Amino acid sequence: MRGGDKGEGGVIVHPYRGYGSHTEAFIMGRVFRQPGRLMKWEKGGAARDLVDVTRRLVRHGVRDARVDIRLGATHATVTTDRDGYFHAHIDITHTLPAEAIWHSVKLEVLSEDDAISTETEIYIPPASTDLIVISDIDDTVMYTGVANKLKMLYRLFMEKADRRTAFPGVAALYRALYGGAEGNRKRPMLYVSRGPWSIYEVLEMFFNMNRIPVGPILFLREWGMTLKRPWPRKAEDHKSDVICNMLSLYDTLPFILIGDSGQRDPEVYTEIVKMHPDRVRAIYIRKVDDDPQRDAAIEALANEVKHAGCELILARDSVSIAEHALAKGYISEEGCEAVREDTHRQQQQ
Repeated sequence: MRGGDKGEGGVIVHPYRGYGSHTEAFIMGRVFRQPGRLMKWEKGGAARDLVDVTRRLVRHGVRDARVDIRLGATHATVTTDRDGYFHAHIDITHTLPAEAIWHSVKLEVLSEDDAISTETEIYIPPASTDLIVISDIDDTVMYTGVANKLKMLYRLFMEKADRRTAFPGVAALYRALYGGAEGNRKRPMLYVSRGPWSIYEVLEMFFNMNRIPVGPILFLREWGMTLKRPWPRKAEDHKSDVICNMLSLYDTLPFILIGDSGQRDPEVYTEIVKMHPDRVRAIYIRKVDDDPQRDAAIEALANEVKHAGCELILARDSVSIAEHALAKGYISEEGCEAVREDTHRQQQQ
């Protein structure tokens, strides 16, 4: 059994970054089998890319593997589900270092074949946290072409991290939101995607390459795609469930939600505001189409959320979002200026 996917076959364990508070933590990962990379394609090229995509899609989860988890003096044991995923909800029984926001977690995974020890990290917001940001990824942070399903699937699975394209100014915008008005808030930045967990590594590389605060979570979903079941499982309410869970976990903090106009982000976010009035300060919707009827529908939603103490802003670019955030005190003047400069520079390229 190996930790992480470096192209080898066999049984592999891949823990994802966790998150939590000073009283509870959530850790997730997967134990799976996959075929190894064929030697004649080791030198790269389109053939190897296609093989790597196929390998990730046909990963076979190892069910009923035991996962022992230790976070300092706190210990828990869980088992993997039928798809090889493990989900641990741990009640923290000891005091964590107050100054740290990342905490090391040790895992030992036991299956019928082997055992392995590995580590991951969980993110716990500092006491100074004043706001939590939850953002969509697809056509909000980077282009995936949600209006064209085949293009979206190609970009999700075939494009490497260095060929994916971030929206102009988005990295500077998210850094500004991460830092807040003082520049050092280190706010939790949580990201949600319709994409499958098999693209987790690519998204991590994309965020790092573009200097987008990853801090800490990518909430993806299990498509359940195999050779016997080649179509994704439905994931209704995936985004809504993630956001509601975060509102419950961080129940004393306000939120900002970011999405795009191409899908149902405005509708999903509006329903969340209605269910949790006074918890969402702003909704930023990136305009990715030129449909007057869609604009009118989003404007109607903006009027609905006003009654719950929330502003919904339909924005054509990152600068519009940054200027509103600056006016509301969510980011600094320096952060806003960085968004203007980055957007201009990228648009000139």
